[in-house]
Amino acid sequence: MMMLYRLVRLIETHSQALATCLLDQVENCELTPGFKKSVPPDELKERVYEIYHHLGEWLMGKDEFHLEQRYLQIGARRAHQHVNLSEVVWVIVLTKENLWEFIKKESVLERPVEVFGELEMLQLLEQFFDRAIYYASVGYELEVANQSLKETAAPSERD
Repeated sequence: MMMLYRLVRLIETHSQALATCLLDQVENCELTPGFKKSVPPDELKERVYEIYHHLGEWLMGKDEFHLEQRYLQIGARRAHQHVNLSEVVWVIVLTKENLWEFIKKESVLERPVEVFGELEMLQLLEQFFDRAIYYASVGYELEVANQSLKETAAPSERD
């Protein structure tokens, strides 16, 4: 558990640099044209910073409700910005990969117990990002359905 806590603190401490690195990746990625066109860079950087900075709250506390609410909002926001769902999912994957690269560079494992701590951390991160993708997708779909209802209702309201 101590290794997990140490890694979480390391991530939180470096959350600003991690967010900047991810922003660079998204801006240079051919798979995210909708983000480059529709999502202000500062907004993306701030959302990613929040995720990294508060990651420990979910990993240590397993706060499913706040994770669900956060990613429902993110998914809905991206749908409202007309970013493709595939891009939303890809940016979450990039967020995870960016974090893993950081952990690989920063973690020095000296004892077998530390290996188990890192494995526990990786399992928790997988769970976190799997749920993030699911809830962002649900939020996205709900927003698209809501927009469709508004568009369908709009002509009849004028009559």
